[in-house]
Amino acid sequence: MTLSMTAFSRQQHEQEWGSLTWEIRSVNHRYLETSVRLPESFRALENAVREAVRKRLTRGKVECQLRFQSEAKVSNELHLNKALIQQLLEANKEIEQLTGESSSLGNMEVLRWPGVIEEQDFDKATIEKEALALFGAALDDLVATRQREGAELEGFIKQRIESIREIVVSIREKMPDILAKQKQGILDKLEELKAELEPTRLEQEVSLLAQKADVEEELDRLDSHLNEVARVLEAKGQKGRRLDFLMQELNREANTLSSKSIVSETTLSAVELKVLIEQMREQIQNIE
Repeated sequence: MTLSMTAFSRQQHEQEWGSLTWEIRSVNHRYLETSVRLPESFRALENAVREAVRKRLTRGKVECQLRFQSEAKVSNELHLNKALIQQLLEANKEIEQLTGESSSLGNMEVLRWPGVIEEQDFDKATIEKEALALFGAALDDLVATRQREGAELEGFIKQRIESIREIVVSIREKMPDILAKQKQGILDKLEELKAELEPTRLEQEVSLLAQKADVEEELDRLDSHLNEVARVLEAKGQKGRRLDFLMQELNREANTLSSKSIVSETTLSAVELKVLIEQMREQIQNIE
């Protein structure tokens, strides 16, 4: 399976204690480079996040960011510290006995006492566990996105491979006619000049022309490299670096083909080859 290095994922989870939001971005990079941005209270999760990324991805610049919005103080229900209220009431009675004065403690005064209304206190370990589970979901989504984009890149490259194969076949079919026309061109020029060459010399000239224009070896290597590209696309594991190297080799053969061209047809074919190869190379930069 071919994976793209470019993808984005966002996952959010809400509970009574607040909301967690993970965002993961990845772009192409020579190696795997992971950056993690966490709220200070979640700093302990960094190693686990990095390890999870390392197990799923092998290349790319990956940015992971967690946002946490606490809602612990917002609730429709009041949670009273009944033990503290009981202590306040008993203390009020003792004061009345000591002073001999009746001093009724009002309900609102009790409610205003620090600590009487309890803030919800959620287990930090539980929230951290939820954060890691949510990161796993975000990472799954990121990998799925990279797979979808990778499939599109693979299809794009396979189309270019077929186009290059068609050009190679076309050049092979045209070469006998091209050489024959070049040989006839030499004979026509000799006829115009009213000159004659020894049959042996004429064969030498034609042989030199054929050697200069012989691109069979380059066409064979193009076929070989294209077969290797197709094989790598179907293989497992990292592919980007190997494919990038193969693009260099394909471009080398296209340049040699251009330099050996003796007619405009093969020159144009070589140019078209280089355009297709460059299109593939640009897309391969995004393949893991």
